[in-house]
Amino acid sequence: MSELAQDQIFKSFTTALGRAESFDAPYRHWFMERPLPEDIIEDLQNTQFPTPDLGGVSGKRELHNDQRHYVDQDNIARLPAFAALANTFQAPEMIGVIEQFFDIDLGGTFLRIEYAQDVTGFWLEPHTDLGVKRLTVLIYLSDGQGHDNLGTDVYTGDKKWMKRSPFRPNFAMAFVPGDHTYHGFEARDISGMRKSLILNYVTTDWRDREQLAFPEQTVSVG
Repeated sequence: MSELAQDQIFKSFTTALGRAESFDAPYRHWFMERPLPEDIIEDLQNTQFPTPDLGGVSGKRELHNDQRHYVDQDNIARLPAFAALANTFQAPEMIGVIEQFFDIDLGGTFLRIEYAQDVTGFWLEPHTDLGVKRLTVLIYLSDGQGHDNLGTDVYTGDKKWMKRSPFRPNFAMAFVPGDHTYHGFEARDISGMRKSLILNYVTTDWRDREQLAFPEQTVSVG
């Protein structure tokens, strides 16, 4: 994909930020409509990786690190949509917009985007993302039967379930990780495969550098 695709991603994401719906409870988070161009969403929906085999074990994504997929150097080289995403969200212009909107400092962080594939048997315990992650944006992709009930579960500071985000293609939930930003995924049936992007900016303490879009290059503004 060309620079035109990157421009379109930038425009879609910044437009989505401008009309994002903000919530203060149980912590500050945002819902975003159409953060990506529809042709990029279609390409991402059609991207094929092997179906994960959970083996009856779930609760944390890292339990199956050997079956996870990323917008990493190998996939950037062979998948144009992944390359367009990586270059757009690494670009100084995008970093500046994101920093201003979320009131955060991304200086010295790395871009990390996971292409998540979840099947029945998958669940996530409530967790905060606090630590090496400076920002979390969950962009939903799939639209199978019953997928409208597959949104992210949001919890209070004492880990009590409060609500579930909508789930539909090209819809996103975003938040700045803090000590009370509990979220997860309650176990429930998944028809087919639940697909989403997990976009993070992570600090230099991130150990698994092979997961990063540009493992030798932190982001910067201007």
